[in-house]
Amino acid sequence: MELFDNLVLGFATAATWQNLLFCLIGVLLGTLIGVLPGIGATATIAMLLPITFQLSPVSSLIMLAGIYYGAQYGGSTTAILINMPGESSSAVTAIDGYQMARKGRAGAALATAALGSFFAGTVSTFLVAIFAPPLTAVALQFGSAEYFSLMVVGLVMSVALAHGSIVKALAMLILGLLLGLVGNDIFEGTPRFTLGIVDFADGLNFVAVAVGVFGIAEILRNLENEKSRSVLMSRVEGLMPTREDFRRMAGPVLRGTGIGSILGVLPGGGAILAAFASYTVEKRLSRNPKEFGQGAIEGVAGPESANNAGAQTSFIPLLTLGIPANPVMALMIGAMIIQGIVPGPNVATEQPSLFWGIIASMWIGNLMLVVLNLPLIGLWVRLLKVPYYVLFPIIMAFCSIGVYSVKSNVFDLYSVAFFGFIGYVLVKLRCEPAPLLLGFVLGPLLEEHLRRAMIFSRGDPTTFVTRPISAGLLLLATLVLIVVFMPNVRAKREEVFQDEE
Repeated sequence: MELFDNLVLGFATAATWQNLLFCLIGVLLGTLIGVLPGIGATATIAMLLPITFQLSPVSSLIMLAGIYYGAQYGGSTTAILINMPGESSSAVTAIDGYQMARKGRAGAALATAALGSFFAGTVSTFLVAIFAPPLTAVALQFGSAEYFSLMVVGLVMSVALAHGSIVKALAMLILGLLLGLVGNDIFEGTPRFTLGIVDFADGLNFVAVAVGVFGIAEILRNLENEKSRSVLMSRVEGLMPTREDFRRMAGPVLRGTGIGSILGVLPGGGAILAAFASYTVEKRLSRNPKEFGQGAIEGVAGPESANNAGAQTSFIPLLTLGIPANPVMALMIGAMIIQGIVPGPNVATEQPSLFWGIIASMWIGNLMLVVLNLPLIGLWVRLLKVPYYVLFPIIMAFCSIGVYSVKSNVFDLYSVAFFGFIGYVLVKLRCEPAPLLLGFVLGPLLEEHLRRAMIFSRGDPTTFVTRPISAGLLLLATLVLIVVFMPNVRAKREEVFQDEE
């Protein structure tokens, strides 16, 4: 009964005309970004983050959430039509989706992706509503030692699921933690790592770092690697799958939803990993595995359901523990902090309308996407023909105006340029920037709980291993590090992620 009352509160909050409008804007922008290859949800949210500060906390977070799962939908459109995924998690969809399009079944492939995503989104939203409250209740019992250990687990998992070299991912994590230390000491107030620059006294500007490392760096990379895009077809017909299609996609959608709902909670690339895991499972369960890669509808239904379910359940650690499961969730935490909201379990008790409004908006956003996505396919196809050199000056100007508008500080523009260059260098060195952002966001919180736990224990470091939950979490982090460095696991890990590069 309490769950029903909470959902009523959530829908009452999310269904106001202002929040419905911003949810619609978010899902449309997300789909647009998912359709344009190379930008991605992370870069888009980083660019749009400044404009949300003028909105109410509920409206801004609903819009940012809409951008995220809207991008999961949009990425499948280009994956199917031109074999160019707009999102990393859509890379596996292109394998069979593009082959279906070549056989004249693009409409069925797009409908399968949309319907599978909607079902997965509905189920995973319900799971968020069920599991978020009990996890929040557990998190309220955590002390500083448990929170420190939990963040260590999250950071280690982000390294384990990062693309490319594990050593490079660790280096990016450490760099992010160091960047998070810049500014005045949180307990003593003395400046550190500020290089004598007054603008660094309050720490590095989160928006400037995020827009630079993800937004500007992506623009530079796309300018260097711009490819000619040839759309397979200008008209898509036959959007309704046949009865046989529905029979074949039912099992993969259910299994993909389950896989995505579980893996989406993992810090790092849970939604991406879920899509690849779903494809592998469907191929092994199929009676005709040779059809995969030739236009098997199961190869579209399973991964699309998995990546959308993973996108939704990644909100669970954010809403209950204040721990980001991926770079987009790290940006959401940044948005909450700037709005004056302390991420963590207290959000559910102190601001229930915000907590449940976000959850209710997930289902509303998914409904908007399934209603709007298929009729607008023609528009998305036309946008693919716009040259990137026309788009990038507009995006650059938008980023600069947005960052400047946060504090009206010219120094922030220099910071964006600097971190944009750093982000581009990291891309060239094949370093995954996601652990850097997660380390930068969690670094100050990690330090705060570490020092607070040491103060409470009067300087006794064994407090982290004598408290059962904290010790268990640290043991889990250690085991994950040991496992990912095992040769056979490293080889399998590289095999999973190599197709999306």
